[in-house]
Amino acid sequence: MRTYYIFIVMGLLIAINACDLTTEPIVDKLVGNYYSTPDEANEALTGCYDALQLIWSDGVAFPLAADVMSDLCFGGTGASDGEGFPMLDQFDLSVSPADLNVFEPNWKNYYKGIFRCNTLLQKIGNVNWDGQDELAKQIEAEARFLRAFFYFDMVRMWERVPLLTVPSSANTPQSEPDLTYQLIASDLLFAIENARTETYANMPATDFGHATKWAAEALMARVYLYYTGYYGTTDLVGAVTQTDALAYVEDVIANSGHDLVENFADLWPAASTYEAAEAGNPITEATYAGETNKEVVFSIKYTYTSDYNGNTDGNHWLVMYGLRGESYAASGYGSGWGACTVLPSVYSSWPTGDERRDASIMAIDEEGINYTKANDVKEYTGYFTKKYTPTCDEEGNSIAVNNGGVNFMIGQFQDYFSIRFADVLLMAAELGSTNALDYVNQVHTRAGLTALSTVDKDVIFEERRLEFAFEGLRYWDLLRYDPSLQYAANKVAFSGTVETGAAEVSKIIDGNNLVKTRGLFQIPNNQITLSNGVLTQNPGWE
Repeated sequence: MRTYYIFIVMGLLIAINACDLTTEPIVDKLVGNYYSTPDEANEALTGCYDALQLIWSDGVAFPLAADVMSDLCFGGTGASDGEGFPMLDQFDLSVSPADLNVFEPNWKNYYKGIFRCNTLLQKIGNVNWDGQDELAKQIEAEARFLRAFFYFDMVRMWERVPLLTVPSSANTPQSEPDLTYQLIASDLLFAIENARTETYANMPATDFGHATKWAAEALMARVYLYYTGYYGTTDLVGAVTQTDALAYVEDVIANSGHDLVENFADLWPAASTYEAAEAGNPITEATYAGETNKEVVFSIKYTYTSDYNGNTDGNHWLVMYGLRGESYAASGYGSGWGACTVLPSVYSSWPTGDERRDASIMAIDEEGINYTKANDVKEYTGYFTKKYTPTCDEEGNSIAVNNGGVNFMIGQFQDYFSIRFADVLLMAAELGSTNALDYVNQVHTRAGLTALSTVDKDVIFEERRLEFAFEGLRYWDLLRYDPSLQYAANKVAFSGTVETGAAEVSKIIDGNNLVKTRGLFQIPNNQITLSNGVLTQNPGWE
């Protein structure tokens, strides 16, 4: 456990241009002579943002794991690969008992990010702000937003985690989740009061990717809904009520300048190239809205400059979703490792006329894809995900490599849209807005569907399933639907066959396993060993 926060050089707080979150490292600086000027504080903050690129660069990315463990996908990957993804899919360690540390790189990298935030927050008082008090509060607000972001991921994944608010090398025991949520709420309340307030239209182009007041308000609502749903409470650790949470997202809706992109497919590179090809146009004429479009409230920024010399800037997990072993140039789909094969029932049951289906799911037969590598896919279904997947040009060459990436594995650069305005609208509806029907219908009708006449919890959850499929949100919605977890257990349960290496094999997902684990992830066994037993494993993963 001590391995995750023994860092002594400022090189971990990578000194990058403080505005552009996608540029490469420039210089390392030592803690001893640092944190004296606003520019240095800004550089340190950029190091905190750099940790967003780091947390999912190895191990199993948070959105990827959530997709596998939801009711939308199987694990997939290669037919001859290990059983780690099926183990997660089935909530059953016996499927792959040697996979005791699948999340250890994530565990370590989250704590690296927290270390960076804690160091900046501890040292921020040493800076000579020379009257720039608002800038000081803004930098603190962004660092606290990022710390809340990291801990919210971790508390959902592992629940009981060591709670560190200052740099430390102590062998710290796990905290009860309420203490972690109290810190998250406190950090986000500070960010709401002190983060930048530029509207979407007024945000400088170089500052996209920074946390804003709007991002903090939206994340607070997400935290509130998850905590109260999963734990069956009416408020967020006494700090935020339903009325508060609703007011936050109503503020985003009314004042942030964010809005829905008109065409859903334009949110996603692969979906927009598919739509162009279907219209008979070259894929180069796709109408992709870009990574800083008006719907993006907060995103993780990636670029193609990752290398094997310590620069971790790319979207390393995107390659997992690609067509295994081959690209499909006609629609611009790049190759990858074939993870998260989509259940056929998800495709076949999608509402008729809903444009989100073809923007979200890559359908081999229905799209006429001449895919020759099906026998190399574990749990092949004929359906892959489309929102986050590598892309290629019209000759089948990797776009990432074309741009200068080292290779297609680490050079992917598609941003992860952590919070979209569509989510803000649906959260406001769920929280009881008087405009609930209108908010849901804004999302619903954009998909090409007839407006709804009524709305309730189940309508909203179904809208969320269709809107956010394969974005890493569905699993957490399942867990928070009811504290008994029976809703989630019933949804993920499966009994049937899947195709692996051209053979039909039995596949069983016992929903009771989700209940036994309480939907939590496996704590890395190595961290338990390193802690000399101070850390303990989550139930169901012993």
